[in-house]
Amino acid sequence: MRFRVPQFIDIEDKIFGPFTFRQFIYLLGGGGLCFIAYRGLPLIFAILVMLPIAGLALALAFYKPNGKPFLYMLEAGFNYYVGDKLYVWKKNLKKKKIDIKNKEQTQMMYEPQKTLSENKLKDIAWNLDVLDMKGKKDQ
Repeated sequence: MRFRVPQFIDIEDKIFGPFTFRQFIYLLGGGGLCFIAYRGLPLIFAILVMLPIAGLALALAFYKPNGKPFLYMLEAGFNYYVGDKLYVWKKNLKKKKIDIKNKEQTQMMYEPQKTLSENKLKDIAWNLDVLDMKGKKDQ
């Protein structure tokens, strides 16, 4: 028994002519706000208000940086603008108990985590490569 596997699941359906539902809503909202500005403000001020609104509506509807909707970029920018900008480095320390001569007394000692340096990592990788090559030659 064969089943059909759905394809193109990441592409939105075209509902209103060549536009998806989301694009249609962005364009309709931007057009509506431009119309309200046109009817409510003098022409010079209306044009100054309508240009950014129309640009934002078009960007939301059609612009996809890195294949993602423009709305994600706006959200990330807003979170960056509103969020904290103070970054504090915190060293990871392990707690280690050491028993002194008397079992009753224990002392907490902080020991930094051991990490591999870049040079040490390169040495280990080189050794693995050399040993792997020697193993192939012996066989």
